[in-house]
Amino acid sequence: MFTAPGGSLMSPRVSTSYADTWKIPELAEPRYSQSLERGLAILECFTPEKPVHGIADIATELGMSRPSTHRYMSTLVALGYLEQGARRKYRLALRVTELGMSALSGTDLREHAHADMRELSRRAGFPVSLAVLDGAEVVYRDVVKRLRRGPQGGEGEPAIGAELPAQCVAIGKVLLAHIPERERKPVLAEAKLERRAPNSIASRAALTRELAHVREEAFAVEDEELTVGRIAIAAPVRDHTGEVIAAIDMSASPEAISVAELVDALGPHLVASADHISARLGYRRENATGD
Repeated sequence: MFTAPGGSLMSPRVSTSYADTWKIPELAEPRYSQSLERGLAILECFTPEKPVHGIADIATELGMSRPSTHRYMSTLVALGYLEQGARRKYRLALRVTELGMSALSGTDLREHAHADMRELSRRAGFPVSLAVLDGAEVVYRDVVKRLRRGPQGGEGEPAIGAELPAQCVAIGKVLLAHIPERERKPVLAEAKLERRAPNSIASRAALTRELAHVREEAFAVEDEELTVGRIAIAAPVRDHTGEVIAAIDMSASPEAISVAELVDALGPHLVASADHISARLGYRRENATGD
């Protein structure tokens, strides 16, 4: 849409060709495929609450005859979208999961996370960030600043695209801690253990101990390790395999809230938000293959 000289909203001009003749077919049109509709309707019957169905179940739910239902479901089995288990019951097959993962991969990580980050920041009154690991540094993909008046965030709040040494920030410690063990040593060797603030981790031994603790707790704390006046907490974001692919954090100033209060009062909410983002990415704890 754009504003015309007189101030009214007008639609942009579209060339009169294919755009003017093509439209989604309606139910009564010849181009509409009722067979495809029925096949997709069968797939939609399988839900987390009821993942297994028999022919009779589907036929009753969709108002189809059993022979027709059997024919459609046999086709879906042959194409890899359904699989038949014990007692002639059916469940979704991996082909459906692959389609779901393709849809997820086509959506930016920020799109999956932003709504939860925004709500968390609104309720807590502190900035919330999303970052991924690049070598021994974190790269910030999204930052939601304070959305209401309240306590101040910490010093050195990062911008989208900022790169920071991972061992100095809670969000980075989460990501370093969950690197697969075989890959962790060379990444940690890249880390420049400089003392940037009073509590910066400055030795390999201390970093190793800290990351072991983060793996155990699945949670990280930052206490003026990047800069004076900044504290933070962070939790991991996992994909459908259970692999940690990102993390979110909440930063604050020690004048506004103590580290202990940040952890105790807001830590559970941060973890819940990270878990919800992970669920959007297909993570299910019982199906995960990661750590």
